[in-house]
Amino acid sequence: MTTAAHPAATLRTSALRTWTEPVGGPDARGTVVVLVGRGETPEVYERFGRRLAADAYRVVAVGEADPAPQAVAALLTTLPAPHVLVGTDAGALAAARLARVLDVAGVVLAGVPTAAGVRSLTWDAELDARSACPAHQRVLAQATRTSLFADVTAIVAADLTDPRDAPLPVPVLALHGEDDRISPAEHAVAAYRTLGARHVLLVTDGRHDVLNDAAHRTVAGAVVQFLERVRLGGDLPTLVRDVAQDAARDDATPDPLHGTGAPAAARARAPRAVA
Repeated sequence: MTTAAHPAATLRTSALRTWTEPVGGPDARGTVVVLVGRGETPEVYERFGRRLAADAYRVVAVGEADPAPQAVAALLTTLPAPHVLVGTDAGALAAARLARVLDVAGVVLAGVPTAAGVRSLTWDAELDARSACPAHQRVLAQATRTSLFADVTAIVAADLTDPRDAPLPVPVLALHGEDDRISPAEHAVAAYRTLGARHVLLVTDGRHDVLNDAAHRTVAGAVVQFLERVRLGGDLPTLVRDVAQDAARDDATPDPLHGTGAPAAARARAPRAVA
């Protein structure tokens, strides 16, 4: 597996980083274009990119803030389909806008900014609010250009939805930290639902940088499952069904005479689907 800057002429090569599928393995199963958050560089997503590339997905991280649709469209023409946009923090806003005008197969939104939450933190406090993972905190200290709060305008997500056609025209997976202080989960979940997300997953104890937080393995697994379903079509067919969980739900259906309650195992959550 190799990492290199993608030679797309329409975007600055210095702002691009590509992770390719393993040499000698299967052909690429599709492409994931990562739109980074405020102040971030593509290097912040090294771990995420390598993990998805290991599952034979080409991954390209775009470090330019709010890239032009024409530039991203030109990039996509050089990459294997299907194409899925992944946006985190302000990149989630960009992904939502691009999904309305580009021919993509799906969108993953994470840590979307909202008008609620803290507006300023010291750098050490910001690292703590962004991730509980010491390895990711070290990456942020080395591979970010500025603080999240250097661009306060991106915190307000007033342009997240189009009132004429709010739900996005493609399947949407949303991931958010349950303990996100920068963008509180209750406000973010409302935004994801407005965008028509079919699946909204709250990561237990998760913080703002949910793709790179302590549960990064579980989150990457959820993204890969979504990618596999997107490959099969826009109706997102189910690939694996938990029949034990189905039975637990049936057992939890209230009995008009005696009543029943869901067993503790059925209430386990990591991550927890809320939509």
